[in-house]
Formats: sequence, structure tokens, C-alpha cells
Amino acid sequence: MKILDVEPKKCDGSRLCLKTLDKLREFSSDSGQSHTRGQVLPFQGSQSAGLEKCASIAERTLETNSTLHSEETGSQISQKEEPSFDLNQFSASHKSYEKPQNTSNTNNNKRTKTVYTPLELQVIELKKQYKDAILCVECGYKYRFFGEDAEIAAKELNIFCHLDHNFMTASIPTFRLFVHVRRLVAKGYKVGVVKQTETAALKAVGENKSSLFSRKLTALYTKSTLIGEDVNPLLKLDDPADVEEITSDVTDNYLLCICENEENSRNKKKGDAVIGIVAIQPTTGEVVYDSFQDSASRLELESRVLRLQPVELLLPSNLSDQSERLLKSLTSVSLQDDRIRIERMKNVHFEYSHAFQLITDFYAREALDITGSQKLSVILNLAKPVICSLAAIITYLKEFNLEKILNNPSNFKQLSSEAEYMKINATTLKNLEILQNQTDLKTKGSLFWVLDHTKTCFGRRKLKKWVTQPLMKSSEINARLDAVSEILQSESSVFGQIQNHLSKMPDVERGLCSIYHKKCSTQEFFLIVSTLSRVETEIQALVPAIRSHVKAPLLQNALLEIPELLHPMKNYLKILNEEAAKTGDKTQLFKDLTNFPTIRKRKEEIQDVLSQIQLHLQEIRRLIKNASANYVTVSGQEFLIEFKNSIISSVPSDWVKVSSTKAVSRFHTPFITENYRHLNQLREQLVLDCSAEWLIFLDCFSEHYHSMAKAVDHLATVDCIFSLAKIAKQGDYCRPIVQDKRREIIIKNGRHPVIDVLLGEQDQYVPNSTNLSGGGEKVMIITGPNMGGKSSYIKQVALITVMAQIGSYVPAEESAVGIVDGIFTRMGAADNIYKGRSTFMEELTDTAEIIRKATSRSLVILDELGRGTSTHDGIAIAHATLEYFIRDVESLTLFVTHYPSVCELEKIYPRNVGNYHMAFLVNEEESEQKGPEEEENPEFITFLYQITRGVAARSYGLNVAKLADVPEEILKLAARKSKELEGLVNMKRKRLKSFAEIWNINDSHELQKWKRIYETEDD
Repeated sequence: MKILDVEPKKCDGSRLCLKTLDKLREFSSDSGQSHTRGQVLPFQGSQSAGLEKCASIAERTLETNSTLHSEETGSQISQKEEPSFDLNQFSASHKSYEKPQNTSNTNNNKRTKTVYTPLELQVIELKKQYKDAILCVECGYKYRFFGEDAEIAAKELNIFCHLDHNFMTASIPTFRLFVHVRRLVAKGYKVGVVKQTETAALKAVGENKSSLFSRKLTALYTKSTLIGEDVNPLLKLDDPADVEEITSDVTDNYLLCICENEENSRNKKKGDAVIGIVAIQPTTGEVVYDSFQDSASRLELESRVLRLQPVELLLPSNLSDQSERLLKSLTSVSLQDDRIRIERMKNVHFEYSHAFQLITDFYAREALDITGSQKLSVILNLAKPVICSLAAIITYLKEFNLEKILNNPSNFKQLSSEAEYMKINATTLKNLEILQNQTDLKTKGSLFWVLDHTKTCFGRRKLKKWVTQPLMKSSEINARLDAVSEILQSESSVFGQIQNHLSKMPDVERGLCSIYHKKCSTQEFFLIVSTLSRVETEIQALVPAIRSHVKAPLLQNALLEIPELLHPMKNYLKILNEEAAKTGDKTQLFKDLTNFPTIRKRKEEIQDVLSQIQLHLQEIRRLIKNASANYVTVSGQEFLIEFKNSIISSVPSDWVKVSSTKAVSRFHTPFITENYRHLNQLREQLVLDCSAEWLIFLDCFSEHYHSMAKAVDHLATVDCIFSLAKIAKQGDYCRPIVQDKRREIIIKNGRHPVIDVLLGEQDQYVPNSTNLSGGGEKVMIITGPNMGGKSSYIKQVALITVMAQIGSYVPAEESAVGIVDGIFTRMGAADNIYKGRSTFMEELTDTAEIIRKATSRSLVILDELGRGTSTHDGIAIAHATLEYFIRDVESLTLFVTHYPSVCELEKIYPRNVGNYHMAFLVNEEESEQKGPEEEENPEFITFLYQITRGVAARSYGLNVAKLADVPEEILKLAARKSKELEGLVNMKRKRLKSFAEIWNINDSHELQKWKRIYETEDD
């Protein structure tokens, strides 16, 4: 089916016939509350794109619509009262095509009742139930959209829509459903798939054989719930463009629910709140939760949202202004098609009393045994805002039939734990570019991009968690480092074989979850089970080699557990018929029907009918006196008896003619007519029976879900270790020494891990060393020219620390890191319009948060604090803040500044503070060149990018202006002005120095001496 790319020519409303205009007026006259869709970017105003395309052909469409769809040409139903459902979303866009006022009298002679086809009435009833979803309605060999849904589909999918009967309509072929559903979901819509629940043969013998095919909604999809047979990315794709679109899926599909409780916060007036969150990936089964006290800036909430990167938010209808502003700023950052989808629920779903009852009912189903009561106890011990969020998520997922994944609370994990993971807040995630770069917000250029060499999708998801959650226990860190070291040093072929097996694996984590939800196809089930069975066989064969050659406990334990956990796979694989599974034929899916009596019985009934029809062939041969006569099948019609047209007169009169050509005619006998109808009914019933047995079979398989998921988690861990090992194999990477009790960051010739990769081999990154110690020099004050590499250096120190605590080798010759409990940064200059903050306010808000949260075991990075205000205020804030960190917090601190007076702190705290600058050279020849009028020129600077002891007296900002191609005349004027200001400042300093000296003179001889020196200097 080709999609029409050319839009029909637009035309004026005057070309519409009166009949069409009157019909459109009737539809646009419906009044009611407009419905707001639960999507990211609700469409403003009416959607008229579809009508603009097709206004010129509306009359022709109305005249010929009876030939398009036989189902709609049934008896027209006259409605005395219009349906209670608000039809504005179907017909609102027709208003712009009303007839001018001079035709209003004509309308009085027309009928005032709207006539709907049976299909339209059925769609209206479905829209009443699913008002916020775009419905794809199965109609024979295609799926159709109606009303506003059709107009949205036409716009987003670039397909054609037209007016048919009462509503706009558009359609897509059935075999392209999964592609189009995914495209609509990616745009932020909720999409429902409505399928026919009856088959033709069964309907013919049913009570409603003369009525419409019954239909019901079989699946709903949003960004976070994109799981099911209709959107299965594992199906075979013939179009390369589709392959790229489907496989470029985002790594995570978190649904994040947020609930806040301002009543329990310590300072309600300031906007503080206690916030509870629950995040779930229905596609992988992961559930995380957290509860925390947050300030009005909502930095804690922001850090968790940025870490999880959810695709969908579930929120109460009313949130605090502070939270609303934050979420607006976060959802507006991404590109239009990648924005976070927001779903709102009534506040009652987030009330504790309602949540408590729902949670109790949900987990009380199993509360009769000890396990069930333990589950309920685990849930009720969570914080109240978390329970409220969990209840809302359960309610929401029930709409999608995905709530089953929440049955096992033992799989719930707390997102942030101060005892387990380093604290990395939202500001640090952004400033250090840990998950995405700050230029285009893509993964390339981030720390995660550097470390990610995983072979599997589930390995990549696990590595992302590792990167955002550096460990706090040296034993766990060293376990990972031991595993990486063993892969580097081992000469065994075991690791190569395991890595080769991993590279061939599909996303089995999502596949298992699809099976668990009973939303998988037979193709997907067979692919997942056969993959896991193969992995079990291959690793089982390597067990002796693993025991003898793999020494690292982390690797050995994971690899040895996998075969045992995956052992049941073979049994399920034996049950299935491979060919039927790959083609999706559920009637031939099971090899042995001993455990499937319903299917066996139905197949026996079918075989009985087939036997009778075959016996009937002997009677036909005797009747027509042709011993060689046989049944033929033509165009799907079976058991036909074929006669040449020359002898058609000898055919019995009660035989039914089915088809014919110029040469032959084909007939059914009365016996075959009756039994063939019965056979088709049995065949369709067999399909239904097999589908029911298939769901029971999946239920049985789901009993092994948690052991399968554990095996996949082990595979993900192994994949992550291989990824870190590949990084370690790069040149000049070393194993860091990580110790619990020491407060130190010692790096010899370290390099920025991201810039080092981006530069490649042709440009070498200049290495720098760092020596911070809690018992000695714990503060570095860094000065130097603009563009000299100060920010890159401090980011380098922070990223090497993160890598070390992830368990990765680091880009340095040597490295020793004491456990850091958190990294806090204040870098860059930008306002935040959504939060209503100026640049300086943002700067100080971040600083205040660091002052509250940093400890003596933290790494604090402050880049040019105080630059957003006047010089005196800026210096005062910078000086006071740094002194507070030196004296009170005692954290390891990197402080970048352009204020020379801040460097005086080294004299006050010589043991704890060191002054450094980024080395540079001033090109004196270039700088001393004067014009004809001895005019000033900016100095020409050569950057050395080397950290060096001492203070840089100047920042050489004019050099950066020159590099930025500021016009020459402005540069010369700025250089002259800079010289004047510098002379003025030097003169003031000289006078202050002279005043201080004369103030301390006590006799006339020294006074005369001072006077002579002062006069000489003035001359």
C-alpha cells in the first residue's frame, strides 16, 4: 500500500454542495466540554488539516461512500436524540466550512436528525470509554481512525484522510500496525487498538449473525507501556527505515509517579516538601522507589528525574508551584518528539486513605499465606508518599493490564542510598556531562558514551545504572576491578567465547517481561526461549573451564549460576513446534497434545468432518460416473467438484455452483455445503481454543520468570565488566587504588576521559596531576587566563573519581582515591526562566545546596563563584564561601576564580590551601607591536594547559575576544581602556602601600628617606 504524499488541491467552501454544507453544520453544532488529551503537546484549537486536504472532494466522497465499506452500508439508524458522548473531537474541525449566512434559510427545510451507521455508533461507544486515546479500529484488512483521531493520524503519519459518512476517516494496512502505533506513541499520544472479536464462520451461526461484528479494545500503548504483540520489534521487518526506527529505541522506558506531602515538611512556607516517587519499567520489570525531603529549589527531585530519564510522568492534578515549574523546565528541554509524556490523575488517587485501601486489596489476594502477608508488610513499611505513588501506578497500569509486575515487592529497590552509592545531584549530572552532553543533549560526548562498549541492550541499561550510582564500599569496587583485571590479564579463550555469545543475543530482558505479561507473540516467545536455551547449553559446556580459569568471584559466581537458572528452558522448547512458532500458527504450535485435551478434542472433531467429506467423494464418483474425480481448491474454497462447461447439463440440480471460468464450472454438493460450513466453524473454534491454551501455557512459563530475570541480570553484569575491560585496554589507563578510610584524591598525569577520546590520536591531551589530601592540602585555588583549561581540569578530577568508584580503570599513570560520598559542582552561567531565577540566583542556589549537603568526605567544585554580581560583592561571597569550606566543612575542594584577592587565603591556611594556575606564554613580540600612533593591542597568549604552582596575575580576557573574532577597532579600544584601568588600579595600590608605610614611620630620617623614594618613583 503506497502512502499518498501529494496533498489534494485546496478549494473554497463555495465549491461544496448544499447537502454537504448542511451535514457539516449539523456536526459542528454539537456543544459540550472539549476533551483534553493526555499527551505532551495538546493540539491548540481545532484540527482542520484533514478537511483542508479533502474539502474539494467531500461531495464526491459522500456520493460514493456506500461502495467503500460494506459494513457501513447496512441499515442506517436514525437517532432521535444524539448520543451523550461529546462529538466535538470528531466534528469540531468542520466548523470552518459552514455555509455563509445567506444559506441559513435553506437549512430549515433540511432534516434535523443525525443518521449514524452501525460502525459509527460502535466507535462512538468506544470513544466514550477511552476518551483520551487515539483508537485504531480493525475493519477487515485494515485499521481505521475516525474523527479527530483520523486528522491527527493524517498529520503525524503522513497518510490521507477524507470525509466518509459523518466523520473524517483514515486507514492503515493491518501488517503495518506496529510501525504506525510506535510512531504515534513516540509523538506522545496514548494509542488504543480495537480488534474484531468475532470470526465470520462463528458469527454466521451465532445469535447476532445479522448485526455488526463485535469489537473491543485489546491493547493500550503509551511511551512507557509499549509492550505487546502489536508493537513487537522482534518481528521481521522488510523496510530498512523501519528497522532503524524500531531498533533505535530509547534505553529506558521509565514511568515515574510523583507524590508530594507539604504538610509533613519542616518549612512549608518556603515551599519545602516531602516527596515520594515510584518508577517502573513495564518493559523490563524494574521497580525503584525513593522518599526524600526537598527544598523549594526541588534539586533533589530534579536529580532523580535526570538520573532516571523517564519517558512518562504520572502526576496528581495539582502539584506545588515549585514542582510544576521544575517539571515544565525538564519536559521543555528535549526536542518536540522526545518530550516526556505527562499523564494526570485525580488527587483522590494520591490520598493516603485511598492508597492504603487499594494497596491492601491488591496485595491481600495472597495474604492468606505467609508469603502474601510478608509482601503486604514490606509495602506498608514504605514512606507514605511512596505508598501513595505506588497506589496511583497500580491504578494506572490496570488500564494496560500490566499491574502484575508489581506483585513481588522483594524486587523493589531504593533509588538512592547514602550508605551504598555516591551522591550525584542534578547539577553535577549536567555539569560533568555524565549521561548526556550539554550541547545537544545526546549521549555522545558523555562519560556514559566513553564507558559503553556493551554488546546487549540489557547490559547497556545496567551500565547506565552503574555510571549514575558509583559505589561507596571499597570491597564492592575492588570486586569489579578484580574482574576487569582478570579479563585484561587472562590468556584463556573462555572470555572470548562468552563475549561472542553475548553479541548474538536479542533484548531477552524485555522479551521475558513481554512473556510475563502474556503479551508476546509465538515468534517472540520462541526467539527468547531458544536464545536462553542456547546460552544455557553454551555456558554449561564452559563450566569446567570457568571453574579452572576464572578466579574473580564476581565473574565466577555469575557465570556458574546462569546454567542452573536457565535449565527449565529446554523443557519448554521441546513442547513447541519450531516451524509453527516462527509462522505464528497456534493450531500447530504444540507437538504433544497430551496436556492440551481441549485442542486434541477439537482436532479430532475436525478430522471426523474431513473423513466424512473424503468418504463422500466415493458417492460423488458413483453419481457422476467418473472414478477419477477429485476435489479441487481454488482461491481458498475447498472440496470443489470441477466440470467442463460442455457437460454442465449433467450436474445434479441441487448442487451449488461456487465459481466458474470460460472452460469449467465448480460445484459443492448439498452434503459438502453443510459440512464445509461446519468444518470452518470448527477450525475457527480451534483457533480460539489454541489462543486460550496459549495464555495458560504462558502463565505456566511465568512461574520461572524471576529465576530467568536473575540469569539475565548476571549476563548484564558480565557484559558490563567486558565493557569496562575494553576501556582498560586503551593506552595509559591504570587501576586506581581505592581505600575506605583515606580522604585523598591523588592522580599522576591524569587526562579528561571524554576529551581524550574525542581528540583521538592526532591531538594529544595534555595530562595533569592532582594531589588532594584531607590531612594536608585539601583546597586548590586555580587561576589563569580564560580558555586556559581550568574547567576541563576540574571536570577531569571529578570524572576520574567517579570512574574509580564505578570500578573502572582511569586515564592516568597512577591514581589513589579515598571513598568520596558525594560530588558537588557549581559551574557555568545561565538563568532559568521556568523557575523564575536570574543567572546569579541560580549560582547562589546551587552554592547554598552544596553548603547544606557537602561533608568532609565530599569533593566540591566551585567554578568562578561570584561573577554574576558586582566585583566587590562577588569577591566577598567567593572569599567567605571558600573560607567556610576550608575551616568548617573541610571537604576536598577545587576553586576556580579570577579574583586575585581570594588567593590570599593561602597565607591564612598555608597547610590546607595551595594556589595554582593554568600555565601560558605571552608572545612579547606580537604584544609589543605598536601602530603608527603607539596604540595598544591585546596580548597574544599561547596556552600550555598545564597546572602550575602560583597565582596568575591576569586573566587575559582580550585574548579570548581576539580568538572570538571581535572587530579589530573594538579590541584596540578595549586594550587602551584596559591599560588605563590597570594603571589606575596600580596607582591606588601604590598609594595604599605608601600610606601604610608612612603610617609606621616614627622618626624624621626615615620620613625624609621615604619622601625621596616616593618623589623618584613619581618622576
